[in-house]
Amino acid sequence: MPRQSRTRPVTRDQVVAYVRKAEEFLVAAAAELSAGRAIAATSLAIHAAVNAADALTGARLGRRAAGQDHDELLTLLDEAGPDGVAIARDIVRLLPMKTRSEYEPDNVPQTAAAKAVERARRCVSIAHRVVDATSL
Repeated sequence: MPRQSRTRPVTRDQVVAYVRKAEEFLVAAAAELSAGRAIAATSLAIHAAVNAADALTGARLGRRAAGQDHDELLTLLDEAGPDGVAIARDIVRLLPMKTRSEYEPDNVPQTAAAKAVERARRCVSIAHRVVDATSL
């Protein structure tokens, strides 16, 4: 049986809220990175990037992914055009870090956390630009 697509409609207000959440997570990730807390920085960076992706797909497609895994998110990003593809490039590098940073006992190296924060920064920047330029 084919897998059912799980998405939710997104309003303009929700798109703006996702961008704000992404920015807040990014600021917190950068602060945690500066404080030497690589695990928290990585986790927050991932949340920033996912919220940025939700903002972008909401702005471009009027919906966001709502599945348990992130496959639907990657599909929507692909449908959202070149900006979605750009965010997806960073998201696919961030998602494998989620389990390690949030559920496993392993440490996250500071260098890996710094890369995660930079990837999230790119995602948030793209989402912010698209949302600012889009009228839903």
